[in-house]
Amino acid sequence: MRKVFISPTKYIQGEDELLNLGYFVKTFGDSALLIAHPDDVQRVKAKLDATSSKFGITLITGNFQGECSRQEVARLQALAREHACACTIGLGGGKAIDTAKCVAEGDALIIVPTIAATDAPTSHSAVLYTPEGAFDDYAYFKQSPSVVMIDTTIIAEAPTRFLVSGMGDALSTYFEARATSRSFSNVNAGLPCGVREGVSQEAKGTKAALALARVCYETLLEDGVKAKLACDQNVVTPALENIIETNILLSGLGFESSGLAAAHAIHNGLTVLEGSHHYYHGEKVAFSTLAQLVLENADNREIQEVLAFCASVGLPVCLADIGVHSITREELLEVARKACIPEESIHSMPFPVTPEAVAAAITVADQLGQAFKKGKV
Repeated sequence: MRKVFISPTKYIQGEDELLNLGYFVKTFGDSALLIAHPDDVQRVKAKLDATSSKFGITLITGNFQGECSRQEVARLQALAREHACACTIGLGGGKAIDTAKCVAEGDALIIVPTIAATDAPTSHSAVLYTPEGAFDDYAYFKQSPSVVMIDTTIIAEAPTRFLVSGMGDALSTYFEARATSRSFSNVNAGLPCGVREGVSQEAKGTKAALALARVCYETLLEDGVKAKLACDQNVVTPALENIIETNILLSGLGFESSGLAAAHAIHNGLTVLEGSHHYYHGEKVAFSTLAQLVLENADNREIQEVLAFCASVGLPVCLADIGVHSITREELLEVARKACIPEESIHSMPFPVTPEAVAAAITVADQLGQAFKKGKV
């Protein structure tokens, strides 16, 4: 059996860590292309100026336009060539980070998230959009980022909803990893990038990745509420540090090297519902995780534990919590059919899955969430 594990070369996390950015730029050269939204640059300008001065580096500002599109990537690559930049920095949220991945194409890349809303920073993949914001394609690179740097002070100062959304994304990690392990399905770490003919595409998860996914879930239960309260007050505590690591590193390594299953596929299905469009990725993944647990007929104590956790940090537990206050049978089946298209991760579940089964699981998960909120389960 062929197994694969993938990870960034280096992960650093600490208070005011952005002040050390220049040190890591210097490992590549004297200049870097900084891909970040102007608002994010302004938020951390004092630290960027300080690290540039201390380490004698030049940051070429790319003035990111907001969409990770082929056109934007080409523009920024030309800018990097023009200034002979030694490396690329992606600073901010998901689209700036993904754009930096595409610009670097697997070479010298430093990722600096300013929120802990998803587990994407550590991965070797990105999502491309059209300039208008419609989905275009997935991109995979030869390796994960060279450096992932987390300034916990910046994360603590961001709106708490981002942190909670990240916990929703991380919540699915163990349950999807467990399902993928049981079905011996391929994992995301094995996805090819310019693979030569004759090289196997088979790649299963490692015990190490599954163990990280399990620790991810355990840390959410232990520190989630305390971390939320710390972020509410914009202070860094050990619990917040643990949840930042959980949202970004443990979940990132867990999903990519252990695989996705029903929860993320159901999330993708839910995006067809207009009411859900105002909710973050992790918020929808949290409810989708409950739907996966129903789909696999998980132990009731486990479902209750997940419901209680979601309620304790403010994650959705029913459809109304993600803006879907009513849904027809046909709409529900449309969601389920999208979740079950042939290329979706739902087929990593350790049993055959049909749209009808997914629709039923969503319905029951919604009812369980409503009953929990009313104190009836």
